[in-house]
Amino acid sequence: MPSTAFLAPLTNTRLVRRAADAVLLRYAHHRTRALDRMDAGRVQHATLMKLVRKARDTRFGRDHDFSRISSVADYQARVGVRDYEWFWNTYWKDAYPRLDNVTWPGQIPYYALSSGTTSGATKYIPVSWEMVRSNKKAGFTTTALFRHAHPAAKLFTGKFFFLGGTTDLRKQADGSLAGDLSGIAAKELLEFLRPYTFPPADLTLITNWEEKVQRFAQLSANEPITALSGVPAWMYVLFARLKEVTGKKSVAEVWPDLRLVVHGGTKFDPYRDLFKKEIGSDLVKFCEVYPCSEGFIATEDPRYNLLRIVPDHDIFFEFVPMSEFDSHGTLKAFPTRHTLANVEVGVQYAVVLTSCAGVWSYLVGDTVAFERRDPPLIRFTGRTKYFLSAFGEHLISEEVEKAVTHAATVCGVSALNFHVGPVFPSQPGKPGHHLYLIEFADAAPDAGRYAAEIDAELTRINEDYGPHRVGDLAMLVPEVRVVKRGGFDEWMKARGKYGGQNKVPRMDNSGAMTKDLAAWFAEHGWAG
Repeated sequence: MPSTAFLAPLTNTRLVRRAADAVLLRYAHHRTRALDRMDAGRVQHATLMKLVRKARDTRFGRDHDFSRISSVADYQARVGVRDYEWFWNTYWKDAYPRLDNVTWPGQIPYYALSSGTTSGATKYIPVSWEMVRSNKKAGFTTTALFRHAHPAAKLFTGKFFFLGGTTDLRKQADGSLAGDLSGIAAKELLEFLRPYTFPPADLTLITNWEEKVQRFAQLSANEPITALSGVPAWMYVLFARLKEVTGKKSVAEVWPDLRLVVHGGTKFDPYRDLFKKEIGSDLVKFCEVYPCSEGFIATEDPRYNLLRIVPDHDIFFEFVPMSEFDSHGTLKAFPTRHTLANVEVGVQYAVVLTSCAGVWSYLVGDTVAFERRDPPLIRFTGRTKYFLSAFGEHLISEEVEKAVTHAATVCGVSALNFHVGPVFPSQPGKPGHHLYLIEFADAAPDAGRYAAEIDAELTRINEDYGPHRVGDLAMLVPEVRVVKRGGFDEWMKARGKYGGQNKVPRMDNSGAMTKDLAAWFAEHGWAG
């Protein structure tokens, strides 16, 4: 890509910043009007045909007869819905790290590391140059929709604070780089935009999260921050550190020009009131984004307070009804596949992506429900399988079950039943934790030791869990509470769910069921 470094010195002046903000506002109105006029179904058809033409000479394109595809129906007849394990084992594993003309033309320059797969701790998701541009376009669209709805919120007069992963990416054997998607985005930031962003490049290289957040708080306190983006759990930790180093009572006292907080990666509802209290200003607006390592899916349109799918950035979307999954989250052999042209409002769908980085009808594992078809507005509703990610830790049921089993083996006991969910902080600046309610077959082990073993195993097997536990910044060590033998059975009986196909819910990402369950055990004498 051509260098834009020569523009950087010109951008860091008050006059240019005001001009940049005016240009952004004009772009915001233009982009929003273009989206409003867009026929999402037609744009998506054109997007798929473009991707198919581009990849027809790849190994995947030849295997699936791309040269004969001229419609969505043709494509769906030739390409089935697959997941990461299928792509990894069938196309990527043998060639990795040099994926050259395998599922996407050319050599893949980046790999986004993402945990959450049942086959191991980490997924390696290809990120092509086209995907880098796609993510940039999605980022500009997010900003445009916000500015269109809030024209008085001047963002370029200050700096955008990106609270993301390290840019200290791992160099692979072929010269490609692997790391956190936010780190890849920071590395690929246009040079002329760097004066408008924080942190500086040297800080983004820090890999120790405890040190990183502390440095961020110290150095950003004197910066004119107008927008902040990140995972809620880490932003919440940052707020506490920011107040500690400045002695201020609210974030708004430190950053009086803050107008926008962009959040994603985890459920925001438990944080909303906490954020409002911590920030201390009604001028600050919240904006949800829905990115994933495989591609940017949606961004909040403030006019509707809902996520809006962006149809024109080289990603083709399909949606499979959740009714076509079994109770374990496994998809049936030949599922019904909808597009933006024929989805139904109110139906729970699994999200399937085809992207400009070489994933084709790829099952992401997320579920959404449409609130409107035109424009395409959605709500994120969860995962196709159990998950736990209240603080951005991205745990799946297999990982949690493995950790519970590992702890039982080490402690010499057997766990009959368990349930786990988050306990959210009750005081500003305090981290939350996971609460495990466990029923053992015989004598219960030391709860503290058992919790420590779960913690250690999850740190070992999950890419995202460990960084959230560093220094107890975003999450405390798990808490284990013993349930007396028979407690879960009695609870199921009380709910009328005992026997048959009914099972104890293993995980609850909202924390509501966990709280109720713990209270029920205590009230009815089943707490150990």
